[in-house]
This record gives sequence, structure tokens and C-alpha cells, in this order.
Amino acid sequence: MPNGSKIEHLPMVPGESPFVVEQGGFYRRWLSVIEDLDLLNKTVSSLEGTTDDVWVPVWRELGKRYEDQGDQLKFSGDHEAARRAYIQAKAFYSIGRFPDAITPLKAEVSADCKRAYLKAAAYLDPPLQQISIEHAGQTIPSHFRVPHDATAQDPVPAVLVMCGADMFKEDRDWAAEHALANGIASLVMDAPGTNENPFPHDPASVKAWMAAIDWLEDRPEIAEGSIGAFGISRGGYSVMLLAGSYPEKVMAAVASAGHHFGYRMDAEEAEEYVANRNRRSEYVFGAPGDGPTFEPTSLEKEEEIFSKWALSELGLVDEIVCPVLMINGKHDHLAPIGNIYYMLEHGPVLGREARVYADDGHCAPKHRSQWAPEVFRWLAQKLETDAAPND
Repeated sequence: MPNGSKIEHLPMVPGESPFVVEQGGFYRRWLSVIEDLDLLNKTVSSLEGTTDDVWVPVWRELGKRYEDQGDQLKFSGDHEAARRAYIQAKAFYSIGRFPDAITPLKAEVSADCKRAYLKAAAYLDPPLQQISIEHAGQTIPSHFRVPHDATAQDPVPAVLVMCGADMFKEDRDWAAEHALANGIASLVMDAPGTNENPFPHDPASVKAWMAAIDWLEDRPEIAEGSIGAFGISRGGYSVMLLAGSYPEKVMAAVASAGHHFGYRMDAEEAEEYVANRNRRSEYVFGAPGDGPTFEPTSLEKEEEIFSKWALSELGLVDEIVCPVLMINGKHDHLAPIGNIYYMLEHGPVLGREARVYADDGHCAPKHRSQWAPEVFRWLAQKLETDAAPND
């Protein structure tokens, strides 16, 4: 990656300020994709606010610049360069869309993001299949890719890639690539309550993820009993929720970050956690005059959330019996590292592994180039099967 050395020299400051480029900060979501870090820094330094009227045009202009460049390169026949330009366009549109299509203007740039991604995806090999997961009368558009040599006579393992709160299936193509590099098919689906997933953000919506597992199980080219799950941030929590809710179907799980598992913070840590969440609530990404995009919280509200969402409160910790690999940075301001230690201290004696990076933050983005390929190799090992071919 051209920006590798530049990113390494960025300060490590976990936080959510959109007015500074830092490792572990707001732009951690896109740093591994954006090729011109100087352009990103210059653009961020010019920002005049976060409301959609001043935020979206800045990022949309950059996205359009790269999308037009991609169109020109496509016309000239340089398809690899066109694909890279479209990925840059998608990244900048994605920043403009953050955190979701919460206003009409955000909906427009969200559509731009999907268009640019599909232009880039036209060059994927094996190809991207746009499929739909049907559940409870609702349709969830999703992305499916499968190795060329996968057949009913020679089926392959599969992984459900579970997206998070503000990064969607168009942002998780890198996970599908790592899966394919290890002979694993991938199904990438938006999280409930985000993007094109119509189900609400609620623990009961794990049934939508279960429907995705069932869809994979019904595919003739997917090996029986060889389906795993991978997720980041909220997706890291969803992986654990799914593994505990569907233990007979989820054979391996990788969670990068995730909260709430069952870990209870002490008073000092809880106060700092609430302070971090409330600092994030200072930014309005909606229209001028809208309230906080992320609602302010309190110790009392966090206790209510814990009671509703914690795996321990849902009775799922002991139900997670598949091999589990957990990844995170030690300085995670959104998903305390204690969640990992909690899972290592509870549940089955064997089968739980972890990697914690002492110099990293939420989801360990600084070290993603190291852990991402390794976790998919780990999944390939755990999902290896000698099952008979599917009929």
C-alpha cells in the first residue's frame, strides 16, 4: 500500500473527531483503502462542519473525481486502474454517507457509493453475485462470492461476513477477498438496522443472520457443517450473538472488537466510557438543526443497554461452543478490551483464542494488514471438512 509508511507515522489517538486524521480515530474506517493520505489530510483540514449541507458536498466531489477517472480508464481499456479508481470513489462516497442514509442528501451519496462499488466489482474474479436473503417476509440484499472450483461434487467452506453499525457490505469486499484466498466462499450482509437490511437493531434480529446461515447451508457448492462467521465492531458482537444462538450451524467465529459480551467495567472505566460516547454525540451528521446523530448516554442508560444486549444476560456465553478467535486493540474506547478477557474466563474451557495489540485501538486497524489474512487462514483450518459431497 503506497501510504503504508505515512500511516505508520500518524499519532495513535483513539477517538471520533472527524477534524483530524489519526490512527484509531474517526478515519480508521477508511485508512487502509485511501491511497492518497495527503489528499485526505488536506480535505479534512478544510472541513467547515459535519452537517450534511457542508459535509456531503466535500466528499461527494472527491468521489465524483475518482469515479470520472475510473470511467475514463475503463474506456481506455486499463481495467485494473479503473477498478482502483472506483474503489477510491467508493471510499470517499462512504465517508460522505457516514453513518447511514439518515437524510435525503445522505441517501444520494449512499447511492453514489453503491454505484461506484458495483463498477469496481465488475472486475472481480470470481464474480460478485448480488443475491437476496428472504426471512419473515422481508428481503435482505447481500453479496455472495464463491471459488471457481466449488461444485456440489467438491464443495467448499463458507463464511458469513457480518457488517457493523456504519460500514456496510460495499465496505467489506476485502474480507471476501481474504476468504477466497483461502478457498472459502463468502456471504456479506448488512447488519440489521443499517443500509439495506430492513430488520431493526435488536437482539431478536439475530434471526436475520440465522437466515443467512440457512441460505448458505442450502447452497450445493457449500460443504455441509462447514460454515463460519466473521465480524468487526458491532459485527464482532453479532458474531458472538449468532454463535450462541445457532451453535449447531456456526462452526467457527472470528470477532474483531464487539460489546457487550458480559464484561462489567469498574466505576472509573465506566465513567471514561460514557465520556467517550458523549464526545461522539457532539457531532451532528444529519441536516442542520437535527439533534445528535449519536444519542448522549449515561451510566444509567448503559446499564439498560447491558441488560438488553449482554451475552451474559441473554444466557448465551455457555452456548458458544465453536472455536472462537477474538481480535482487538488494547486502547478501544468503544468496545472495552475487558470483553475479550471476559470471554476467555467464561464458557467452555477450550476453544477460545485471542490477539490483543498493545498499541492499537478499536478493531485494531493499525495492524489489520497483519491479522486479517491470518484470521481467514485460521477459519480455513477450523472449517476444514471431509464431509461427503452435497446432493
